[in-house]
Amino acid sequence: MEKGTATIAAIASAIIGLAIVAVLVSQNAQTSTVLTSAGTAFGTVIQAAVSPVTGGGSTGTLGNLLTSSGVGNYGATGGTRGL
Repeated sequence: MEKGTATIAAIASAIIGLAIVAVLVSQNAQTSTVLTSAGTAFGTVIQAAVSPVTGGGSTGTLGNLLTSSGVGNYGATGGTRGL
């Protein structure tokens, strides 16, 4: 039974990997834009994570994103603080 499960997992992983490669090399993929955005997001998250230790400023783009989406803005979602 374990061998069958491992085989199915390997096949599923291969299919997912092939799909990822197909999307990345597609002419409509805009891979460089996606990678640039991912790098920027990662840098922003790192900056937000170390700012309490380093004394850095606000969370910048990440804070704006969370507030505009309603995650950090309790008034927009109708929730209350301190729960």
